[in-house]
Formats: sequence, structure tokens, C-alpha cells
Amino acid sequence: MKIVIAPDSFKGSLSAIEVTEAIALGVKQVYPEALVEKVPMADGGEGTVECLVNATGGKLYQHEVIGPLGEPIMAEFGIMGDEITAVLEMASASGLPLVPPEKRNPLITTTYGTGQLIKLALDYKCRKMIVGIGGSATNDGGAGMAQALGVKLLDKNGYELGFGGGELSRLSRIDISQIDQRIKKTEFMVASDVQNPLCGPTGASAIYGPQKGATEEMVRVLDEALLHFAYVINRDLGKDVKDIPGAGAAGGLGAGLMAFLDAELKPGIDIVISAVHLEEKIKDANLVITGEGEISESTIYGKTPVGVATIAKKYRLPVVSISALINESGLRVKDYGIDYLIKPENPPLHMEYPKSKTMRILTKTIAEFLQRLQLKP
Repeated sequence: MKIVIAPDSFKGSLSAIEVTEAIALGVKQVYPEALVEKVPMADGGEGTVECLVNATGGKLYQHEVIGPLGEPIMAEFGIMGDEITAVLEMASASGLPLVPPEKRNPLITTTYGTGQLIKLALDYKCRKMIVGIGGSATNDGGAGMAQALGVKLLDKNGYELGFGGGELSRLSRIDISQIDQRIKKTEFMVASDVQNPLCGPTGASAIYGPQKGATEEMVRVLDEALLHFAYVINRDLGKDVKDIPGAGAAGGLGAGLMAFLDAELKPGIDIVISAVHLEEKIKDANLVITGEGEISESTIYGKTPVGVATIAKKYRLPVVSISALINESGLRVKDYGIDYLIKPENPPLHMEYPKSKTMRILTKTIAEFLQRLQLKP
């Protein structure tokens, strides 16, 4: 009997690796002879670097970069086991948690550090990159990222712009003559499930600006600045990124990555499934176990449990999903390939629990469920 365990993290509680180990212990209690394939997952957000590095036997690296407020911070990226594919999360260098609530101001926050991470990966001779772009503190359209890679964003007097989305309204000309030439030989995949365009009522500024500290007036200024940025990009680079779905991801970083790096935006779960060779591991299994911290309606939109279930159903395999919380709206996942939804009943999982206790609860819950299921090989 073969059982594949492929869950996401329980955010704020356990990493995907820890969830996987806890489930595996429960499986072994019931089926000690089973072949257990452990595949910690992610969907392009938090934990993607750890997931892909761990799955491929890669390495993690830490370097000092410029944070969202222009101050030095330590950020992390990984290189997968093939030694040519880098994986990074922009949140590590330009993420919202790096900015104290009282200092959040998307007029001035920058993606410069994300560009520095990309440059560092190029220095390590990586020629493929997977970039997760969730959780940003920025609204600069990827301008800072581009500047870190040698792009010059010039005002009408020929001076370079400063950091932040507010500066883009002064942009007169884009000069890419000094962009890092290694970019042309590098493939960029961007993990993003966001479909927002760059500008307008559903754009980066209007939808995500307020959570980054933008007032109503700031949203208006930022939206106009990104619209102007898109115009200059189209004029100087010949790329129309304004209305592409996903251009508004991470404060417009999606647009910047497409404009300056010719990046391809793809659902994060699809990138991870391919990178960890999930289908190859699933196709001869008897059961697949997945999960995430909370099952809700959003789970059907590119989250790990449904992504894993979609692969499993190609081979008509039963799928179990375990979570700490299951919202009523989350029951819709049963229409997307998940056969069994389970969660700990007494006590529920709490983020303030020690990790060891949370893992024991998961192990017990899985073991009790499998005993009831009576799976036949």
C-alpha cells in the first residue's frame, strides 16, 4: 500500500514539513507496512521556498538587502537541487510584516530588495527563477526591483527616481541599456493567483493599497502613478502590461516582472506541483492526504488541497484533507475532488499551542480517521 502525504502549512502554527511529519506518524500507527511518500506543499505564498528547496535537496541562502523602507535587512532565497533554479518569495525582502503598522506607507515602500535577491541568484549562476509575490508592503509596480537590476527610471531632468510608488508620477523615461544582461538568458516564472489588473477600481492600489497603509487620497495618487508607469513602459519598451490579469499582484510587481524580465505569471500551485513531480509520485498510490490550516471557499481558487486533489482524481484516487478549521463555505471543496474533510474535534487546534502538541493532535486525528476508513490495498 502506498499513501502520499502532500499538505500545505498551517499558517502561524506548523510548517508544511511539520504537518507532513505529523500525518505520517498517524499513518504508520494504522498501516505500519505502508509506503509513505512525503511531499510538503505550497501554493506560491508563504513557505514556497522551504517547500521547493526541501523537496529537491537544495540549499537556503541569506543575504543583506534593502528592505521596503530603504533600510538593510536579512532576506532569504533558495536554490533547488538542480543547482540552476532559484526560488524566492518577494515577501522575504519587501513584505508587509517587515514594516511596523505605524510606518506603512506605499508611497515610499520599495521592491528594491526583491531585485537584489534576483541579482544574487544570478550571481549564483541560476538560470531559472520561481518568484512568489504574495504579501507585499509595496505599490511601486516593481520599479525598485528594476532599479536593482540596472534599469534607470529618469525624471524630465534626467535624474533617477527615488523609492516608492509615489515617485512614478515623475517618470519621464526608462533606460534599460544597463540592465543586467544575464536576465536575457534566464527564465522567470512568477507564482501568483491574483487576477487584478494594474490600475482602476480592481487594480493594485484600490484593492490592496489600504492594507499597506494607503489612505483614500493615497490610493488615488498611487493609481494615477501606476497608470503613468504603464504608459511609459508601453512607449519605451513596447509592452502593454496595464490590463493583463495579474499585473496588479504585489502592488504591481507582476507588471514589473513581465515588463522588465519577460516573466510568465502562473498559478503558484501549478508551479509547485511541477517542481516536486507530484503527479509522478501520486499515480500509483492508494490514498492521498492533503490539507491546510483553514478550508474555506478560497481553497477552490488555487490553494494546495484542491490542486493536489485535481492530480489525484486523474487516477481516481480517494483524497483526505485535514485542517484546523473548516468553514461552511469550504464544504464546496468536495465538488473539487476532496472526498473526506476532517479536523480535530477535541480540543481544536490553536496557534498558541506548542508545536509538539499541535503535531500530536494531528497524528491522533489522522490515525483515528484511517482506522474508521479501513482502506483496502
